Amino acid sequence: MAKNKTISESQIIDMFMDYVLEHNHQPKSVYAFAKTNNFEESKFYKFFGSFDALERDIFKAFFDNTIAVIDKNEDYQNFDARNKLLSFYYTFFEVLTANRSYVLYALKEHKEHLKLLKTLSVLKKHFINYIGLLDIETIDFKQEQLEKIQRRGIKETAWLQLLITLRFWMDDSSALFEKTDLFIEKSVKASFDLIDTTPIRSLIDLGKFIYKEQIHMN
Repeated sequence: MAKNKTISESQIIDMFMDYVLEHNHQPKSVYAFAKTNNFEESKFYKFFGSFDALERDIFKAFFDNTIAVIDKNEDYQNFDARNKLLSFYYTFFEVLTANRSYVLYALKEHKEHLKLLKTLSVLKKHFINYIGLLDIETIDFKQEQLEKIQRRGIKETAWLQLLITLRFWMDDSSALFEKTDLFIEKSVKASFDLIDTTPIRSLIDLGKFIYKEQIHMN
């Protein structure tokens, strides 16, 4: 049988996902995987260096699909940071739900902490970049180093929140994963309430006022 002359990255991803769900393990080799699916082994390496790299890119594909969907929503462009993040969460978990069997396989298979972080490393890179683009309001410390620390802290906290939500969704057995939707709503609200700069700015203004008044009184 003639082998496929052309094959896309998304086709290889679909073939891989089908394989692991049917066999509950990765293919024994790239050669065997390519032969089973009737394409040249070299075509695999055009997109991926290994099966582990392919697994990482699958979660990036979930992220890319999410961004493609929300970017088509005209209302999304006018949302504030909180509602943009909510839209991302709801859409991202819809994408995960459409591929739930694979996600459960991939993440439950990698129970070791370091392995799990490696599997999600590409997703993390793109997600924290997305968080950086949300223009979340922060405190103006007027000191570059402190502002870098603040921005990094927000990104890492957002990533941790996504991991916690992912774990909640994996364990959620409610109809249509309604409990996950509720968890997303409450957790995103709580996270933005925690970084609300209004009361902190008020305290800073109060501190400046007291400091100036003490100088005048002295």
